[in-house]
Amino acid sequence: MNGTSNGPLSGLRVLEFGQIAAGPYVGMLLADLGADVVKVERPDGGDGMREWPPLMAPEGPEHVGRFSGNFASLNRNKRSITVDLKAPAEVAHLQELCRAADVIIENFRPGVLKRLGLGYEAVAEVNPRIVYCSISGYGQVGPYAKKGAFDVTVQAISGLMSVTGEPDGSPVKCGVPVGDFCAGLYAAYCISAVLRQVAGTGKGAFIDCSMLGSLLGISALQTSEYFGTGAVPRRLGSAHPRNAPYRGFDAEDAPFVVAAGNQELWRKFCNVVGREEFTADPRFETQELRARHQAELFDLVQPIFITKPRAHWLTELDAQGIPCAPVNSFDSILADPHVEAMGLLHNLTLPNGVRTTTVGFPIAISDFEFKIDRPPPTLGEHTKEVARDWIKESD
Repeated sequence: MNGTSNGPLSGLRVLEFGQIAAGPYVGMLLADLGADVVKVERPDGGDGMREWPPLMAPEGPEHVGRFSGNFASLNRNKRSITVDLKAPAEVAHLQELCRAADVIIENFRPGVLKRLGLGYEAVAEVNPRIVYCSISGYGQVGPYAKKGAFDVTVQAISGLMSVTGEPDGSPVKCGVPVGDFCAGLYAAYCISAVLRQVAGTGKGAFIDCSMLGSLLGISALQTSEYFGTGAVPRRLGSAHPRNAPYRGFDAEDAPFVVAAGNQELWRKFCNVVGREEFTADPRFETQELRARHQAELFDLVQPIFITKPRAHWLTELDAQGIPCAPVNSFDSILADPHVEAMGLLHNLTLPNGVRTTTVGFPIAISDFEFKIDRPPPTLGEHTKEVARDWIKESD
């Protein structure tokens, strides 16, 4: 089976020149929705993430048949081919596959594929319908275009780290690689949009998707604050610059978060903590005033929360319809009955026979049921198969 037969992208052919996270994530998003995604890898090791732990092996001699759980989490439902980009005959074969593709995804440094005759202009000349998406740290133009990038460096340069962390602490990166994955989401979104254009006009497009632009794109509240006031946004820990109480607190036994984000929720919040008089306090009369005086509000409320267990406060807050949540670790949320009810977790058998669990495609679409049709591929597993399917090349 090439792709997921019942997926909305069934029949779409995608070549993925993906390394580590951003490119492979885009490919997986498309593959999960039915596209036939073919991952192009070098024969001497392939995608570097194949060596990232956890390296999972069946019981037996140590390190026999190891397979990366990290790689598996981003490369299900794909096929893998190997190509030596230094071998002219293999590059020529790859050019034939580009002619047969609908979408190309790549996250090499700018210019790498162009030098091999595999850049957008060369492919579009023989395949004008191609949707060609290049993902990079800083985009294809500008003084940083050829600068190396990893998620943490782009989190730093984008300003994201400057607003992440405690007010009196050092800047910290987000614990999830948001630079990689936000770029991946923007890329998949833009590919889907251009495919609509192709269906109408027959003409594809080049998509220049940068991690820097993606992080600035999701920083709309911070950038608008700066443009509107001239004030540079700062670190607030779990607090919010324009709302309170909207932050984390410590209960007697564990931390939790409350978001009483409007006047009615504020009134109910005061009832829960037994301080109805706070509603008449001139420092807290409006949302704007509460945000301005939130340090004082925290000092008044935190001593109350520390007197009882988290479960007590969450029960009381939920009863009043006040948004709240425990600060979970991943073992807690992955075992949560709500995650089970949403059907987010799926069994995954690795190529070496090891059985594990993975988070599947997380969005529900009517008349579409996500499934793992293909386990993450071994290196070059489908080289001959893809040649037969895409360009009718015989063995």
